[in-house]
Amino acid sequence: MNGYNSDGKAPNVSREELERQKVFINKIKDLNDEFEKENNRKKTMFISTFGCQMNAHDSEKIDGMLKQMGFVDADCEKNADFIIYNTCCVRENAENKVYGNLGYLKHAKASNPFMKIALCGCMMQENDVVETIRKKYRHVDIVFGTFNLYKLPELIFTNIETDGPVFDIWKEHGEIVEDLPSIRKYKFKSSVNIMFGCDNFCSYCIVPYVRGRERSRSSFDILNEIRALVKDGVREVTLLGQNVNSYGKNLDENINFAKLLRMVNNIDGIERIRFMTSHPKDLSDELISVMAECDRVCGHIHLPFQSGSDRILEKMNRKYTKEKYLELVSKIKEKIPNIAITTDIIVGFPGETANDVDETIDVIEKVKFNGAFTFIYSKRTGTPAAAMENQIPEDDVKKQFNRVINALNPVVYEKNKSHIGKVYKVLAEDVSGSDERFITGRLEDNSLVHFEADKGVIGNIAEVEIIDCKTFYLIGKSV
Repeated sequence: MNGYNSDGKAPNVSREELERQKVFINKIKDLNDEFEKENNRKKTMFISTFGCQMNAHDSEKIDGMLKQMGFVDADCEKNADFIIYNTCCVRENAENKVYGNLGYLKHAKASNPFMKIALCGCMMQENDVVETIRKKYRHVDIVFGTFNLYKLPELIFTNIETDGPVFDIWKEHGEIVEDLPSIRKYKFKSSVNIMFGCDNFCSYCIVPYVRGRERSRSSFDILNEIRALVKDGVREVTLLGQNVNSYGKNLDENINFAKLLRMVNNIDGIERIRFMTSHPKDLSDELISVMAECDRVCGHIHLPFQSGSDRILEKMNRKYTKEKYLELVSKIKEKIPNIAITTDIIVGFPGETANDVDETIDVIEKVKFNGAFTFIYSKRTGTPAAAMENQIPEDDVKKQFNRVINALNPVVYEKNKSHIGKVYKVLAEDVSGSDERFITGRLEDNSLVHFEADKGVIGNIAEVEIIDCKTFYLIGKSV
């Protein structure tokens, strides 16, 4: 089942479930209104998000639901009445941070009788994590996973009624519930989920086990959501999926990602279209052509290669070779000459040698990436890689990781340097965190730029001349 009827519209069960959750939202809103009358203040909330853009987008939905229940933002975490951690389990340090924060919250909760603590996201799909929460963190009130985000109002109400912890972890997904309330971080740009889950089963990755198998949303619902966003002032959308290239495979529609991208490009009012993430194994010629032909699709692609060693790629179950990856990059650059390419790189995979890292560095030097997320391999229990022999000692990994960084940074710097003296259109996003005189924004190729301007430019596209650069960002001035 794909959760949709043959006409592409969501079935009644999805609409009925949304209406059911609205009943709980209204009940909690009434309770929070009573609290405000009795205590002369509103109940406050704090959302902490770990991990990827998928989690960030989920947190916007959590924010929307909580605001409809009558919660307002707390000035800081320790003063919040409702705290929710949207967790990530891709890397061990993210999990450790959650546990550390929960330990701190035990003391904070003792001084606030109204405080409720909720956990959701990928970590909660791991059995050992849930058992640890049950045994060691009994001050946690609500725990749910990645498949039932829409049930948050019901779970909160159940916790209030029973005054006991609520654990609601699903092992697989149900229907996709559309039209959840959402509060965007930015008025002028938004992410849109086009699919959920992953079928690739890279040997190091926990995502297919915690996010489930691939399931695509219908184009009908995606396009309607984007039209509504444009009507609400959105100028840029990012289409999200663990592997957008496999979009549509479980739908009854005759559609793939290239066709969807062209349909989004035809929506009046949208100015910029981005997407992530693309898996090299199934990036089609058709998609490359659509990217080249569609004027609103940004000239940037995030194309993880992870390792340049064929031996390691095979162990990773990536289903392509170094040669195939380089051929794909050449094809993209031939069709879209000025495209910016960013990537992901993992160092320290089990059995990786210095020679394997040489191959990774060779890819960096040949492709000339505009940027990269570089990671030290993180052993994830339950993945095939975790059981592999020849796990690399930490000191050895750091040494090879530094080699990769030292090869990558000069390449990225040279790419940034090539922008100097040219004028670009920049979507102004926010005030710079380091200097309030500057505005932070992004070029169409996704390059980060700081430029001196008035706050009134935020949300608009400005003409900016690049006058200097650092390794990870550009410096500009308004034209």
